[in-house]
Amino acid sequence: MVILNEIIDKLKDVISESRIGKKVFDKDVADALGIPQATFATMKKRNSIPYAEILEFCAIKKISVNWLFFDQAVDMLKAETEKFFQVRYFSELRASAGGGADVFDENYESISIDEKIMHNMVGMGNTELEAIHVDGESMEPTLQDGSIVFLDRTQTDISKNGIFIAATTSGLFIKRIQQRVDGMIELISDNSMYPAQAISPDEVTIVGKVVGNIESL
Repeated sequence: MVILNEIIDKLKDVISESRIGKKVFDKDVADALGIPQATFATMKKRNSIPYAEILEFCAIKKISVNWLFFDQAVDMLKAETEKFFQVRYFSELRASAGGGADVFDENYESISIDEKIMHNMVGMGNTELEAIHVDGESMEPTLQDGSIVFLDRTQTDISKNGIFIAATTSGLFIKRIQQRVDGMIELISDNSMYPAQAISPDEVTIVGKVVGNIESL
């Protein structure tokens, strides 16, 4: 079981490297994660771990997620590769649940993530994944604004149910996708407040399927 108190102690060690001679408190960890101090105190009491915020912190600081959560160094991953997902994390990239977002670029961090961290994982045959943020509310309640989703580029068949990342002339979208009988591609939101959008098939490329997510606060 992952214990938040133990993670906090490690985060304090990381933060203290830039604060030589200064004691690091829980409020400093909360600030580093971008979490209100009162909320962080409640999470600590309940052992409720802010996975998305910690993943962002690890990417920025270039530290191992597996070391932080499981005391596993990189060499230890070689013996149990099947338990880990190799993830290209695009911390600056957003897949829009509303309007279009930017296309993929080369600005990413390569990280290894234990499967215990992944929620609602499906289609786990591929362990080479990509992670980006959701921007907007049109996929709520399934995906929250600000959550991190894990993308499998090997799954592009929209005839199978699921949520996909689509690259269009307007940018990246995260939607349920169907092809109509007239050939048009429909981008469908889970939030009923957002109507479906129809675009020509030559204006969309299916990047991959969302196979898991980590919710933000």
